[in-house]
Amino acid sequence: MTDETRDPGKDSGPTPDTKRNDDTGSEATATGVPARGELDPRQSYSPMGGPGVRHWKEGYIPGPGLDDRSSVFFTAVEMTRMPMLVTDPNQPDNPIVFANLAFLDLTQYPEDEVIGRNCRFLQGPQTDRDTVDEIRSAVRDQRAIAVDLLNYKRDGSPFWNALFVGPIFDHSGKLLYFFASQMDVTRRRTSEQAFRQAQKMEAIGQLTAGLAHDFNNLLQVISGNLEIAAGRVAGDALLRRSIEHAERAAEQGAKLTQQLLTFARKQRLDPRRVNLNSLVVDFSEMLVRTLGSKVDLRLDLKPGLPSCTLDIVHLEMALLNVLINARDAMPKGGRATVATAVLNLNDHGGTHNLPPGTYAVLCVHDEGQGMPPEVLQRATEPFFTTKTPGTGLGLAMVHGFVQQSHGKMEIDSKPGEGTTVRMIFPIDADQRMGTARRTDPEDIPVDAAVEAGRQPAEAIRTILLVEDNDDVSHLAENYLRSLGYRVLTADSGEEALELLEGEDAAVDLLFTDLVMPGGMNGLVLAERMRERIPGLPVLLATGYTDDLVFQNANNIQSMDIMSKPYRRIELAERVSAALARSNDRKLNDAAHFRHEG
Repeated sequence: MTDETRDPGKDSGPTPDTKRNDDTGSEATATGVPARGELDPRQSYSPMGGPGVRHWKEGYIPGPGLDDRSSVFFTAVEMTRMPMLVTDPNQPDNPIVFANLAFLDLTQYPEDEVIGRNCRFLQGPQTDRDTVDEIRSAVRDQRAIAVDLLNYKRDGSPFWNALFVGPIFDHSGKLLYFFASQMDVTRRRTSEQAFRQAQKMEAIGQLTAGLAHDFNNLLQVISGNLEIAAGRVAGDALLRRSIEHAERAAEQGAKLTQQLLTFARKQRLDPRRVNLNSLVVDFSEMLVRTLGSKVDLRLDLKPGLPSCTLDIVHLEMALLNVLINARDAMPKGGRATVATAVLNLNDHGGTHNLPPGTYAVLCVHDEGQGMPPEVLQRATEPFFTTKTPGTGLGLAMVHGFVQQSHGKMEIDSKPGEGTTVRMIFPIDADQRMGTARRTDPEDIPVDAAVEAGRQPAEAIRTILLVEDNDDVSHLAENYLRSLGYRVLTADSGEEALELLEGEDAAVDLLFTDLVMPGGMNGLVLAERMRERIPGLPVLLATGYTDDLVFQNANNIQSMDIMSKPYRRIELAERVSAALARSNDRKLNDAAHFRHEG
C-alpha cells in the first residue's frame, strides 16, 4: 500500500458520525462509519444474525500507533473469543502487526510465526481463488468486505473462516491499518453442504422413482406379451431363442429399475430382526469368494451387538456392493476389514445428524487408493462412477437402502489413505414398513401355479381390475381370463365404484394399481370398496413402493402388494392365495357363529 489519503465523506457513505468517546469532541477520539446493512449477509456468516447496521465498517483514529496497551479496550480485545488482527498496508506486502490471543488459538500458530507475515499464509490448496480476488479488490479499494473463506491451521487442517475486513484511516483520510475479525464456521458450512446435498439427492430420488414407475409399466407390457408369445411358439427354434433373449433383456431392465428404486428409497423392504455379527459371519464365505485371492478379508466384530430390524437380502447386497468397491480400489490387492460397533448418541446426536439413541454400526474399511474431495462429494449420486466399466449405482443403492431403513451412511476417504464406509442402523427398530409376504414365482412349478389360479367352471370368481395404463390393463385382463376368472375393468377409482353399483356388489377380489392419477389412489379405492363389501380381498400392483404405503401401514396390513413387472405365474398364485384366505376367514366366521334365537 502507498500513503494514499481519502476524503472521509467520499466513497464511504456519510461522514463518520458515530462516536464512542467522552463527549468532549476531542480530535483524539475514534470515529467510524456505520455499516447500515451494506455488507451482504448472504456472502458471509454474520455473528449478529443478520446484516449489521450500527457496527462500523471503517474507522477513523488520530494517528498510527499500537504501543498503548494499558486501556480496558486492549484488555477486552485480548479477552474476547473472537479472533482479531491488524495489518499495516503502509509496509511492504501489508503484514500483520497485531493478532490477539484468540487468533493464535484458532490458527494454532505462535505469535512469532504470525507477526510480519501477510495473511495469505492461511490459504491452502482448496482456498477459493475468486474469493481471494474479492478480498484483494476490497483492500485495493480501501473498503470493507465480509466473506466465508477456507483457511488452514498450522497442522494443515482446514477450517471455514467467516472473515470481516475493514479499513482504518486517520482524520485526514490517510489509510493507516486494516482490521480483520474471524470466526470458525466449519460446522455451519458442513451442515449447509449436507443439507444441500440431501435436497439434491431427494430431488434426484423423486425423479428416479417416477421414471422407474413408468418404466415398470412398459416392462410389464413387454415381458407379459413376450411370455404370451413364447407360449404360442411351436417348432420355430430361432423365434423361441429370439423371444428368450428379449425376455432376458426385459429381466435386466427390471433389475435396473429395482436398483434405481433402492436408491430412491422406494423399494419394498421385508424387515426382520437380525444381528449384524451373525449376518456377517454367515455371509463371509460368499464375500471371500467374491473378493478373490488378492483381498485379505478381516472381521472385527463387537461381542454382544444389539439386533436391528432390517431387510436381510438388501443388507447383504449393500455389504457386498461396498466390499466390491473396496476390492476395485485395491487392484494390486490389500486388506479389507468388516467391523461392527455400538454408537450411543446423546441429546444432540453429534455430527451424525441422527436422533438420540443407540445404533449398531456396520463398517467397511479398505487400504485402497482413497477418493479426492470432489469424488467423495458425489460418491452416492446415481450413475456417477470413476470405474470403467461401471454403472454408478452401487453406493447409490447402499445409500438409498440405509436411508429407507431409518439409518445413515457415512464415507470417510482421503487419497492414499483408503476409504471407510459406515452404515448406521437403529437397534430394535419396531417399524412397520407396510410390506407383504412375497412368494418367489421361481419357486413355484409352472403347472401348479397356473392350476392353483385356474377356476373350475362351476365356481367362476369375478375380479375387478383397475389400471390406468391401457396396455397393462389389457395384458392383466388376458392373464386373468386365461386363468378362468370373470374380469371387470376400470381405468380409475371413480369408474370402478360406478361399475360396482351396476354389478350389485358381485365382486370377489379387487386387483388395482396403487398409484393412479386423479384424486383416488389404490388404497382409497380399497377402503371405499370394503365399506360396501366388508372383507373384500385386495391385491395391489405398483411400479414402486410409494410413500402411501408407509403412511398407511396399518390399513395395508390386510392387503397384498405385488411389484411390476409381474409374470402370469406370479399373478395366478397371488390371486389364488388372496381368494383362499378370504374363504378361510368366511369359514372361520361361520364356525364361530351362534344363533341366539
